[in-house]
Amino acid sequence: MTRPLDPELLHLIAARFKVLAEPARLGILDALRGGELTVTDLVDATELGQANVSKHLSLLHAQGFVKRRKAGTFTYYAVADRDVYKLCDTMCGHLEAEATARRKLALAR
Repeated sequence: MTRPLDPELLHLIAARFKVLAEPARLGILDALRGGELTVTDLVDATELGQANVSKHLSLLHAQGFVKRRKAGTFTYYAVADRDVYKLCDTMCGHLEAEATARRKLALAR
């Protein structure tokens, strides 16, 4: 039997999930699956504006989802912990299965 989560830990978990509740941030994380990218690369990959990408990267960095490194005048961003993709892939799998079940139900009517 697992013990109840501490209220402080629940707030930290909720804050992390809140960051993932924004489609633009999920798009940025998805674009980073292939490796590190610059802000310009992410603008091209996500079709978001530069200021928007920078704002989301700042929040993703503050919450520990992405890391950054400087190389000359460029800043490269990468996923800090690839386990975030396990969570995303699990959710995508559930949503895909749910959508398939709904389609089958609709066709059976």
